[in-house]
Amino acid sequence: MKPAAFDYHAPTDLPAALALLARHADDGRVLAGGQSLVPTMAFRMARPAVLVDINRIPELTHLMVEGDVLRIGALARHAWFETPCVPGPLGRLLANVAHNIAHAPVRTRGTFCGSLAHADPASEWCATVLALGGRMIVAGPDHRREVAADDWFRGVFATAMGPGEMLVEVQAPLMGPGWSCGFAEFSRRAGDYALAMAAAVLRQEAGVVRAARIALGAIGGRPVLAAEAAASLMGRAPTPAAIAEAADLAAACCEPDDDIQAPPAYRRDLVRAMTRRALTQAV
Repeated sequence: MKPAAFDYHAPTDLPAALALLARHADDGRVLAGGQSLVPTMAFRMARPAVLVDINRIPELTHLMVEGDVLRIGALARHAWFETPCVPGPLGRLLANVAHNIAHAPVRTRGTFCGSLAHADPASEWCATVLALGGRMIVAGPDHRREVAADDWFRGVFATAMGPGEMLVEVQAPLMGPGWSCGFAEFSRRAGDYALAMAAAVLRQEAGVVRAARIALGAIGGRPVLAAEAAASLMGRAPTPAAIAEAADLAAACCEPDDDIQAPPAYRRDLVRAMTRRALTQAV
């Protein structure tokens, strides 16, 4: 099929793009990588009346370290993370995650921020940013605000972004000494949507876990934190037994969807396995 008719705009600066989105708040959409939007338009599942193409806005192409955070602009492509973009655990984690995303052509065009704005429950970046405790920078024509990852995801393809706003940047903490990360997902074939995934972030001190966050994805309407699983590791050495206990708690806390891809019991067992693998990587 072909998309329904729409008006196309390609502004060359951010204020112009934000003004267009504010003017067409009810029926305007941002076009960045287009790897999710364009297929849904082709099937007429999405029918925006106005497309605002942001690919000609140079100020959105940044990928830079500032202070203790990595600033990821709205036009940073998945492929930019395939090799570590920063030294340390964050760079290694992002490279690990990037290689799990679809296929090379998709990674070349698709954008990091686009995944967070689209909020597909099976998005690798969504679970990763939640585990990292990242921050979303949202802009309108006359304002800019920050939203914590914990408050960003509202449901299936639903976020805290308001009408006429745009996600212009994601900020991820660099993490210093003692921090480590892991990520694991399961899909039937390389490049397929995952049936379950887990991202883990730990800080160890003197062989004991002092901070932990575990995020689960592809199991429901949005990524979720496995808070009890992370809490079970606090103050303990991350031994295989402790990791197995945390993985069991992660499986117990989730309520996977029942769909044509997998029954809930199967997905819950995948959550257990993916959590164990992600934590083992981190340790």
